[in-house]
Amino acid sequence: MAEPVPEPVLVTGGAGFIGSHLVERFLEEDRHVYVVDDLSTGRLDNLSAVRSHPKLHVIVDSVLNYPMLGDVIARVREVVHLAAVVGVKRVLEHPVTTITTNVRGTEIILDLCNRHRTKVFVASTSEIYGKGGENLDEDHDRVMGSVRNWRWAYACTKEIDEFLGVAYHAEHGLPVIIGRFFNIVGPRQTGEYGIVLPTFVRQALAGEELTVYGDGEQRRCFCHVEDTVDAITGLMKSDAAVGDIFNIGVEQEITIRGLAEKVIERSGSKSRLRLIPYETAYGGGFEDMDRRQPNISKITRVTGWRPGRSLDDIIEGAIAFQRDGSRA
Repeated sequence: MAEPVPEPVLVTGGAGFIGSHLVERFLEEDRHVYVVDDLSTGRLDNLSAVRSHPKLHVIVDSVLNYPMLGDVIARVREVVHLAAVVGVKRVLEHPVTTITTNVRGTEIILDLCNRHRTKVFVASTSEIYGKGGENLDEDHDRVMGSVRNWRWAYACTKEIDEFLGVAYHAEHGLPVIIGRFFNIVGPRQTGEYGIVLPTFVRQALAGEELTVYGDGEQRRCFCHVEDTVDAITGLMKSDAAVGDIFNIGVEQEITIRGLAEKVIERSGSKSRLRLIPYETAYGGGFEDMDRRQPNISKITRVTGWRPGRSLDDIIEGAIAFQRDGSRA
């Protein structure tokens, strides 16, 4: 019996940090891979290792372009929707773009996938847990601040994305899977727009002070991008995952101060820490959360996935990436 032909797939935001790693994985599976990315935060350099691959099709355009997306989605059998405005700094500077791109873009994707009966993974975020906490399961209550605080704009857009995805599944039977990312890190990630680990690594290697916002005691969990790609592909292959929401992250926590100290130690830097009040960095009224720790028991139960890379491995990889200038 002949082997089944690998099905074509669209990755929105495929020139971004997570997207480019996912594109490479799909190409390894011998699939035709379509990428739609407006390059607002993605870069074609992220795809340099596969840019000439005969099964890669890159379209530089916005996910708000309905006719273009309609043409692309008609050609594929699966969509991984990663395109979004991301990063605290960018969200604070561009709240209108954040809201319209994240909500309208997902609405267009879901509408077109429904028309073509195309399976779709919608990327969400741990930000939807708002002020957070520990052992956050997928049905945990969410508490956010005032709508006058732009800090919560991104979280609210992704919450609407989730509601839309769940509604399309419930009302139309669309095969939708939602994944909530918790601090994904790894090669190709830059420190632009407030991403903490690559910022710390850059500062440490340059001998600069590591800028820690607040008191540095806020706790976070960091998941390697390749583990994240494993999670996404595992969910897309699972019939039991359809119509459901999954945390994707690591349960091990570290304080931001502790992360900075580990980066200094692992890089051999003589840098020191500098604590910066939130109001100095982001203006008055900025709110953060003390903890945001995922419970990943659901995704482990459904797909068997668990992250395989330790925080020390992640930090050393980030240091090596910035030291050697590799785009891998």
